[in-house]
Amino acid sequence: MSRKYNVAIMGATGAVGGCFLKILAERKFPIKSLKLLASEKSKGKKLKFNGKLYPVEVLTHDSFEGIDIVLSSAGALRSLEYLPSAVKAGAVCIDNTSAYRMEKEVPLIVPEVNAHRIKDHKGIIANPNCSTIQMVVALYPIHRAAKIKRIVVTTYQSVSGAGQKKVQELWNQSRDFLTKKKIKPVEFPYPIAFNLIPQIDLFTDGGYTKEEIKMVNETKKIMEDSSVEVNATCVRVPVFYAHSESVNIETRMHITRDEARKILAEASGVVVVDDPRNGLYPMPIYAEGKDETFVGRIRQDESIKNGISMWIVGDNIRKGAALNAIQIAEILIGR
Repeated sequence: MSRKYNVAIMGATGAVGGCFLKILAERKFPIKSLKLLASEKSKGKKLKFNGKLYPVEVLTHDSFEGIDIVLSSAGALRSLEYLPSAVKAGAVCIDNTSAYRMEKEVPLIVPEVNAHRIKDHKGIIANPNCSTIQMVVALYPIHRAAKIKRIVVTTYQSVSGAGQKKVQELWNQSRDFLTKKKIKPVEFPYPIAFNLIPQIDLFTDGGYTKEEIKMVNETKKIMEDSSVEVNATCVRVPVFYAHSESVNIETRMHITRDEARKILAEASGVVVVDDPRNGLYPMPIYAEGKDETFVGRIRQDESIKNGISMWIVGDNIRKGAALNAIQIAEILIGR
């Protein structure tokens, strides 16, 4: 009989926590016992997994006795506070927050890119930012073939990337806008319905947001190449689920549009949707609920010698968070 594992989910009542449960069931992860952990305000709730209701327990430093794997999506501060206790108790933690991503001894993993680094963990493995994940899934195969020199990316990020309250805010504001009621921003600093907000996270002294800096630093670490230059602009858009990205790359070796399309068509985790004559290209409405990263609008950048532009779309809650973490867990257990 194959081994089964004691699994704990931190942040079980959140959007990513719910997606953890759904994907664990879909992929038949070998679970012996399941512990659902959240804050005091979720005490008494029950969540369904594989047809059975599980109580939500309050997260404490004593929550991890006997746990083999922790899937964490409870916020960076909670990860910093509680994951060391989980490691001390003998668990391996896969953290979906920004808490440990840039720590030198913590592997930052996208399985399609650098799964070989999982073995280097010392109890904690970091899940990258959702926008970084879908971008490197698409770009790394091209990097292997032609060596990417520079990436310029603009993201169009859905409200679900900021949490369930932001999703509800978009619903409420859309309704109010269409019924000609006054929109009152609560979760966002400005109206998000029928608007774009060119700020995700706080601004740094250099004028970039922390979200943009994450994409720069995480890309270099995951691709294991500090020579790759990255410039990012991150925008919040009135879309419920799935992030989109306009990406332009400059490669060190020349690569044609057809060669890039062929590389992407053969890449793990990538689906090419690129038939502009028939109006076929990736859109968030079709990527929602899907595991793959979708790429289209692949074209030569005529302004530079070795340039390629493309459009990348992926579900930020699935591949951008929960699925990526569970893929790491599957590799971890040798499945």
